[in-house]
Amino acid sequence: MSALRVAVVGVGHLGRHHARIYHELPDVDLVAVVDPHTGRGTDAAGKYGAKYYQDISELDVEIDAANVAVPTTAHFDVAAPLLEKGLHVLLEKPMTSTVEQARELVDIARRSGAILQVGHVERFNPAMATVEKIIENPVYIECHRVSPYPFRSTDVGVVLDLMIHDLDIVLHVARGEVTRVVALGVAVLSETEDIANARIEFDGGCVANLTASRVSAKQERTIRVFQHDAYVSLDYAKRRAAIYRPSPDFAAKRLKLRDFPPDQIEKAQAAIFGELLDVKHIQMGDEEPLKAELASFVDCIRNARRPVVSGEDGCRAVAVATEITSQIRNRTAQG
Repeated sequence: MSALRVAVVGVGHLGRHHARIYHELPDVDLVAVVDPHTGRGTDAAGKYGAKYYQDISELDVEIDAANVAVPTTAHFDVAAPLLEKGLHVLLEKPMTSTVEQARELVDIARRSGAILQVGHVERFNPAMATVEKIIENPVYIECHRVSPYPFRSTDVGVVLDLMIHDLDIVLHVARGEVTRVVALGVAVLSETEDIANARIEFDGGCVANLTASRVSAKQERTIRVFQHDAYVSLDYAKRRAAIYRPSPDFAAKRLKLRDFPPDQIEKAQAAIFGELLDVKHIQMGDEEPLKAELASFVDCIRNARRPVVSGEDGCRAVAVATEITSQIRNRTAQG
């Protein structure tokens, strides 16, 4: 099988890693690097043996697929002509800055037969891949994603910048239709929201509470999922998870909290994580989620498979993010 010919469009903070990984992947040929900044574009192209172009309109080499990692506001203008040519596209998150643009990209990809994958990399985090098999019918989901100000992705607010990761995960595991969204947010350093909180309700009864901030003194990327038979706590950054389940005896009602007399509270507390709850700690390896994501994209192209994160998935996340940002801006306008 001939090597898959790939172009990376945008080699800034994230795109440069994309170029490195495509250069490392077997049976993939990074043939082009596209970036309006000549210095960083030629540097990346030279480092990874590709040809440099300043704009996609200048491409004069044959490619099979393109990886788009430009600012969000330019996603549609870059991805649309590539998809129209039937080229497969991996488009960084958020898919677009508007729902209308996201839907149009999905339609273009469908008409041209091109694969459109959206870069929600947390789906490829080894910790998420492990606990995803356990999550079946969540009733409550809590997400926290906070970090210091990044000085990049400033063309969008924190909802499309950071919260979008967790929106994709929540929409994926809740497995229901969104019935209600309530959101709050505030701008601190930017013209758009830097801190946001959203409560999302689903028709199956699940409720999700998401908090995102890019003006925090610390960095945290966690998700907690509660369902009737388990509680899952996941730390993306530390790549570890804990799964809590009722012990067999407790599940069979052979142990009851009222069995412990008031004068034996300490014994009762110790028993919670001994006799009442089984706890399984999972520590993940050093696999690079981004490499897994790009390898999956290549596999989907070679085997005509649906992407793990499809254009439809990306569009749904943008739709909910748009509702959240709309509510935040309306509240801000009302004072």
